[in-house]
Amino acid sequence: LGRYNESFGAFDKAIELNPQAAVFGWLSKGEALNRSKRYDEAVKAYDKAIEQCPLDAMKPMGAEAWYKKGIALQALGRTSEADAAFAKAKELGYQA
Repeated sequence: LGRYNESFGAFDKAIELNPQAAVFGWLSKGEALNRSKRYDEAVKAYDKAIEQCPLDAMKPMGAEAWYKKGIALQALGRTSEADAAFAKAKELGYQA
């Protein structure tokens, strides 16, 4: 519905209630923050998602988080950091 501001609390509650699925919550929250042009906060949400992806089974989600972090960094004009994030996503197998 595009009502991103209303979604942030729901993502936080979902992460709290189901820590095993926190990576999904952080990825979703990061996406909503990105779409709301709250790029600094989006970068932090993607960092949290990345922290939740240490296992090989989580590698695709980690790659997605790195890629989306790159998009947020690019929007902030932090080009070299964005390029590094895109490179990490590619290293993990992300295909845009």
